[in-house]
Amino acid sequence: MRRNKKIALILKDTLRSCGLQSLLVDYFQPVEISPFPTLEALQANGMESFDYYFTEAELFTEGADYFLPRRNKTIVVVSHSEATHNGNTLQRLATDLTPEQLIEQLQQIFEATPQQEFEGSKELSTREIDVLQLVAKGITNKEIADKLNISLNTVLTHRKNITTKLGIKTVSGLTFYAIMNGFLSGEEF
Repeated sequence: MRRNKKIALILKDTLRSCGLQSLLVDYFQPVEISPFPTLEALQANGMESFDYYFTEAELFTEGADYFLPRRNKTIVVVSHSEATHNGNTLQRLATDLTPEQLIEQLQQIFEATPQQEFEGSKELSTREIDVLQLVAKGITNKEIADKLNISLNTVLTHRKNITTKLGIKTVSGLTFYAIMNGFLSGEEF
């Protein structure tokens, strides 16, 4: 059984948001869509994790700290089809296309996302994320244990589980992972 794709639409333009929502519901089931007019509205809603974030260039620029760690899941909605693909940079969705072309473009976006993101095999627990954040900040295992009120053995178990799930063994690799996935901002360390 396939899990619903959780999609956040962060678009100021209500008509654009409704049109995209309609296409997604009609052609890409199962989906759960949450529309937001601004990034602040998304943040006020608790910023739950989404599989995809559709936004416009202006909001992407304003919220770069939020979107850059999620760039592999962020699609920028643009007005002109000439601006659709630029190598390995951000994915773009042009709105000046026919409905068939839009559906084809959306299909390519969804196919480009690795299936493992939906299987949840790499999902870290809340406590593992807490440990990951502290490891990425350069805090020692003993200090992590003291800070989280857990034993040193528990910290070591969490670190072992994190490295097993992510396949990353170095502190620098874990730090990069934490930043790229939004668990830590560049200013936090």
